[in-house]
Amino acid sequence: MAETETSSVRRNSKYTNLTVRGNTSFKEKLALKNSLAKETLSEFLATCVLIILGCGCIAQSVLSKGAAGGFLTINLGFAIAVTMAIYVSGGVSGGHINPAVSFAMCLTGRLKWAKLPFYVIAQFLGAMTGSAAVFGIYHDALKEYTGGVLTVVGPNATAHIFATYPSPFLSIANGFVDQVISTTLLLIVVFAIFDNKNLGTPKGLEPIAVGLLILLLGLSLGLNSGCAMNPARDLGPRIFTALAGWGTEVFTAGNNWWWVPVVGPMVGAPIGAFIYIICIEAHHRDNLDDMKPKMEADNYEKHELTNMA
Repeated sequence: MAETETSSVRRNSKYTNLTVRGNTSFKEKLALKNSLAKETLSEFLATCVLIILGCGCIAQSVLSKGAAGGFLTINLGFAIAVTMAIYVSGGVSGGHINPAVSFAMCLTGRLKWAKLPFYVIAQFLGAMTGSAAVFGIYHDALKEYTGGVLTVVGPNATAHIFATYPSPFLSIANGFVDQVISTTLLLIVVFAIFDNKNLGTPKGLEPIAVGLLILLLGLSLGLNSGCAMNPARDLGPRIFTALAGWGTEVFTAGNNWWWVPVVGPMVGAPIGAFIYIICIEAHHRDNLDDMKPKMEADNYEKHELTNMA
């Protein structure tokens, strides 16, 4: 009996048990087989979404001269952008969208070191691609606002749409401390949000909790330089603007500010991760229960050695 209408044919013998697919769907043909490739693509797309939606909020505010947005809408928009980006990639790669987060995950054993370069490259490329999309979407508005002259500083400056720049009063040292502390706080709370042994966040609502965290950090620590806390979010768009017409001044402006939102978060993220582990995670009852058999064994060995002595 031959079934000619079925989508697959099963071939059985003493040595094989094979299923040959007759019709493969388009989605199945596109599906990546390598898990690292899936995670890399996920981080790229999510970071791209983050920059389009986040920097889009800044562009709308700047190019409308405040008529279509301001400090509150930018912070709220970026927070929601982070939420949406994590929803895009969270189930595949964890939704890091930030090299500092990926670095902290590696240091704490939550991500394999071999994956770190792929995550970071994907995040930077995603940020640059997102910047290009914002530039394309607001091309005519940029041309109208600037008169065709793209500047980094001055009354019609537009480079800050894409990357962060320090306030006039901010020193490099103070800016570096700002980035370290803000990223430290970011990682402390992110670890708490995803810690199921703590209060935990209901499954599926973690991105919303992270978005609220980003909103709070922006509202409380955003005055100095915009609270980047993300090397890819800052350096990726900065590189794009240098290539797109703003020139190398994007690196020299603000007393060579560009490296602060790159290095600061990479320092702050591990500090935040280990503060949470040392102060909270290490003391969960489950961890102590896991250690109890080892402690009892150690005590037994000490007791035996004492008796022998």
